[in-house]
Amino acid sequence: MMIFNLLENPVASKVKIICLVVVVASATSLFNTSTLLSSTQSIFKQDLIEIQKKVVSNKPTFSAIESTAVRKTVFFNYLLPVIEQKNAEILKLRASISNDELSAAELEKLALKYRLDKGVSKDEMLIAIDILPPSLILAQAANESNWGRSRFAENFNNYFGLWCFSKGCGTVPKKRDEGAIHEVATFSSLKDSIDYYVLNLNRNQAYHNLRAIRKNQRDNGNLITGLALAKGLTPYAQTGDEYVASIQSLISYNKLEQYDL
Repeated sequence: MMIFNLLENPVASKVKIICLVVVVASATSLFNTSTLLSSTQSIFKQDLIEIQKKVVSNKPTFSAIESTAVRKTVFFNYLLPVIEQKNAEILKLRASISNDELSAAELEKLALKYRLDKGVSKDEMLIAIDILPPSLILAQAANESNWGRSRFAENFNNYFGLWCFSKGCGTVPKKRDEGAIHEVATFSSLKDSIDYYVLNLNRNQAYHNLRAIRKNQRDNGNLITGLALAKGLTPYAQTGDEYVASIQSLISYNKLEQYDL
């Protein structure tokens, strides 16, 4: 993990103090109002345009934030609006599918994108095309990017440790095993990173169990939660069940399920 620090000298120290004051002021102004994070607000029913207004345009330099509490606050504030936007887009698409508003060509294109059989039923398509709870996304992003401080998050907007497998598709990790061909995927923005992460969990056969858990929650009228869906993440890392436990612990410790509205 590469962590970038300011030079230790009197001038740099003043810069760090000023930066921290600015970060704290920014985080406080955004988080004290509870309109962004309130568990009583149904964020997925908001208009996409209103959600877009909340997106933080300037990417924070997380490695420059020394306070853990402030770093977490800024991290959540940076990711949450984009997560809300993505889930709102998916809910809108689900509504279009359910209400038969899409043409046969559009449905075929979706089936191809989600690696579904041609002519798949509407119900089967909706199993794949569904939201991911914000708590799960936030926890994995925090875990995989070291709270936004990893080299791949800072330089390539890869917050989820996503790999690709064709030469030149991303950037070669410095400690890649001899003979390995994977590269770390690069993205032009946080939104692109979240888009691909969500698509990966929604279409990759490895996460069939995660989608089954989600469907079961929907069928039973239960809230789709990160703690439940995390059980389907055993293939995400070599540590398997230990990885699942770490994500669940991160969700619980940081009280992230308050965002699963």
